[in-house]
Amino acid sequence: MASVFPVLAFLAVLATALNAGLFFIFSVCIMAAFARLPPAEGAAAMNAINAVIQNPWFFSAFFGGALLSLALAVIGFMQGGSGGMSAAAGGIVFLAAVIGVTIVVNVPLNDALAAAPVGSPEQAALWQRYLAVWTMWNHVRTFGSLAATGLFALTFRQGVPFG
Repeated sequence: MASVFPVLAFLAVLATALNAGLFFIFSVCIMAAFARLPPAEGAAAMNAINAVIQNPWFFSAFFGGALLSLALAVIGFMQGGSGGMSAAAGGIVFLAAVIGVTIVVNVPLNDALAAAPVGSPEQAALWQRYLAVWTMWNHVRTFGSLAATGLFALTFRQGVPFG
């Protein structure tokens, strides 16, 4: 188990860093740009992104990060030590702050936006709420991904789940 542990940690660093970068660019650029558009255009642009992001590249990083986080959390708890605990913490942070927030907040907001009648007052009102709420929770995903990346980097640096 010890020989696979650093490999899993390294792959988790890559996956969580990819997620952090994606979420960061939404938080600091994309959502601010969309907020400058009329509501129907901003909503249409976001709906287009939500459709095209469902691809093998994104799924590999997102769900790969989740699987690696789960594996490292379990192995880390089982093995203990500082490497094991940093692995477990990284896994828990990613699963809660990224996967949990995505499932509980961001996806339902995406679904509501997609279902809103185009150009309607309901869509315009939803869009204003969406910009604030979705972006705030995206910040949580950004920081959660960064924290998990840091914890997995510490895990990788230690090389084994013991000690």
